[in-house]
Amino acid sequence: MSVLKIENLTIKKQEETIVDNVCIDIKAGEWLALVGESGSGKSVTATVIGGLLPKALKIESGNILLENQNILNLNERAFRKIRGKQISYIFQDYQGAFSPFIKIGKQFDEMLASHTTWKKRERVELTLHMLDSVNLSAQQVYNNYPFQLSGGQVQRAAIAIATILKPKLLIADEPTTALDSLTSLKVLELIYNLKEQTGCAVLFITHDLRHVKKYANNLSIMLRGKLVEYGDKKEIVEKPKHEYTKQLLSAIPPLRNSPTRLLTINTEKEKEVTIV
Repeated sequence: MSVLKIENLTIKKQEETIVDNVCIDIKAGEWLALVGESGSGKSVTATVIGGLLPKALKIESGNILLENQNILNLNERAFRKIRGKQISYIFQDYQGAFSPFIKIGKQFDEMLASHTTWKKRERVELTLHMLDSVNLSAQQVYNNYPFQLSGGQVQRAAIAIATILKPKLLIADEPTTALDSLTSLKVLELIYNLKEQTGCAVLFITHDLRHVKKYANNLSIMLRGKLVEYGDKKEIVEKPKHEYTKQLLSAIPPLRNSPTRLLTINTEKEKEVTIV
């Protein structure tokens, strides 16, 4: 069963078409990567799913089905009930996930209190469990303000709060752009592991194909508001059809191992070994 199905979605800004007849289908447990350059319309597609479309943009046509419910018919009050519970976001601006002047634990607690009827003790226990699950020092982070954490720690806390209620759909919009390479890899691994544990669908927005080659099941390539390629990741990576996809793939830096000189000593003589 599809968790998210977008049917013939067109979004305009006055006379300019921002998203042009887009169709997407994501099932439970699937990771769909939506790839395109800045301004291609991928982030607009992500925001409209959660009812966050800027007022300057208008939906011209189409449907967005969350488990067969057309959520474009919902008002803002109804959207507030499903955001965080059924649909969750991890944004590029991970600092924006938290108020800088409220402790992390209190912000988790406020979110849980608004979506559940759990007692305080239950909310605290689940928060500590989730912080621990994203490899944070749970008790310390719970009592910290966001500005007391590193960028990677805040992003991991943002992932924890986005997935704490086991949403059916997790939308990750450029979540690793502001992070260093090592932290980015850890964040990708965390999202993948949480997807495996909860069975949620993941819509991963990125401009970098390197971030999707390992984890994505399906791949969609967006150019100037249109999906120019869509389907199985392996098939698209190995046999791209559209020229833009070919350009994106050719722009990925090759992985090269630089020879490392290692000096080893035995009882007779020194041997110089090259590790390739």
